[in-house]
Amino acid sequence: MINRRTLLAGGAGLGLAAALGSPARAAARRTPLTDAFQLGVASGEPDAQGVVLWTRLATDPLAPDGLGGMPNRPVPVQWQLATDERFTKIVRRGAETARPEEAHSVHVELDGLDPGAEYFYRFRVEGEISPAGRTRTAPEPGTRGRDLNLSFTSCADYQTGWFTAYRRMAEDEPDLIAFLGDYIYEYGDYKYPVRDQAGGECLDLAGYRLRHAQHKADPELQLAHAVAPWVVVWDDHDIENGWAGDVPEQPDPPFLPRRAAAFQAYYENMPLRRAQRPDGPSLRLYRTLRWGSVANLHLLDTRQYRDLYACTGRSGTVGEDCAERLDPNRTILGDEQEAWLTGELRESRATWDLIGQQVFMMEMDWTNGPAKGYSNEGWDGYVASRNRLAAAIADNRRNGVVLTGDVHSHWAGQIKRDHRDPESKPVGVELVTTSVTSAGDGLDEYPDTKTLLAENPHVKFFNGRRGYVRTVVSEREMRVDFRSVGRVTEPYARAYTSGSFVIEPGDPALNPA
Repeated sequence: MINRRTLLAGGAGLGLAAALGSPARAAARRTPLTDAFQLGVASGEPDAQGVVLWTRLATDPLAPDGLGGMPNRPVPVQWQLATDERFTKIVRRGAETARPEEAHSVHVELDGLDPGAEYFYRFRVEGEISPAGRTRTAPEPGTRGRDLNLSFTSCADYQTGWFTAYRRMAEDEPDLIAFLGDYIYEYGDYKYPVRDQAGGECLDLAGYRLRHAQHKADPELQLAHAVAPWVVVWDDHDIENGWAGDVPEQPDPPFLPRRAAAFQAYYENMPLRRAQRPDGPSLRLYRTLRWGSVANLHLLDTRQYRDLYACTGRSGTVGEDCAERLDPNRTILGDEQEAWLTGELRESRATWDLIGQQVFMMEMDWTNGPAKGYSNEGWDGYVASRNRLAAAIADNRRNGVVLTGDVHSHWAGQIKRDHRDPESKPVGVELVTTSVTSAGDGLDEYPDTKTLLAENPHVKFFNGRRGYVRTVVSEREMRVDFRSVGRVTEPYARAYTSGSFVIEPGDPALNPA
């Protein structure tokens, strides 16, 4: 069984070819690199034939220029893939070039592997061996027999706490980890941080690269990346708080160049495929991952294509008199992504359709008492979009489970075909993960929790600590554990299960486990 020692000890005796190519010999004559794997290793985007292996070289992760202390030259990087953690059964090997124009990041996009198989990987540069990582391919689409152990979380603000949730998630050894937005925060310094953050507000490519590097240098995050493949989507803080389409929250430096810089740094620092390589301020992030006959995971982008916020133009809470949020032409996904998702649901043959996305989907009245208050940043600000998606789930008889981030607390509830219709029935379930650190330690329950739940009867669960969600998805059921961390203002806190549910095919209900 893989553990921290075997993951983080790269090991010796790679057994790579003794005679390196001429670029490597030339590099060896320059000043040698030392301690170049300080940002760890990662894998992602598994399908039945392959996976992406990732690393980024950095000898000084906190270098102010965002380039990690690396020389301004290409660096050859060798890699190995094995079926055992001791690397005695190497099945693939090769070399890539880490280039300064991509912050010396490496994306190895593998295919031709066995479906549903476990692999181990590592890198080598100028005689130094990286930590080892574990990854796996997905089962062949349509095949039965392997459950999906999926964990997901969101919102990791470096300043507000320790990344203990990543460690606890890694200790579960999931098959797949989904990160649902706000991998970094673009903010400058807080007044009372738990940890010191390098650099000021992220405004340019150097700033975003530096912020990603500081996160990747964290050992708890490295452990979570090394234990399982990841799939990722962004939210607002990966670029700028509250951005919507081409519109920023603040009239700061020109937004599209800033967005292009953020997208470039995001690609460089994530185990994404070439299909997700950015084109300036554009990057197609929505896609589907298929896990045998058990599940399709549809990953959405609710930021890049959305209409501007209803009624105020800025994110916030609006009353029930905000008629604009009900406009049938408003969209949070954009027409192309919405049509794509509808098609994916129509063609799906998996038992479960999991929808990984960023912001609260089910209706939520956030105002206690007779008045109504809705977040125009979530799907309540785009009611027609939500109703169209709910109809696609219901009309295609899919077992839809929405996986959500953003709100820094655990929630679970039901999505109705039309929340404004009292007779409307649930068509799916929403599971909202809390944050890794954002909003600090939190509480299990707040003074207004019971009132909020009573006024939103389709919402069945709340917990206000930090943590993640752990699921086991099979053809028979989906088991869900909300995992909460006692505190993040001190390291190494324990994790505990604050709520457990079972969801059964054909019944969009949250049954206590």
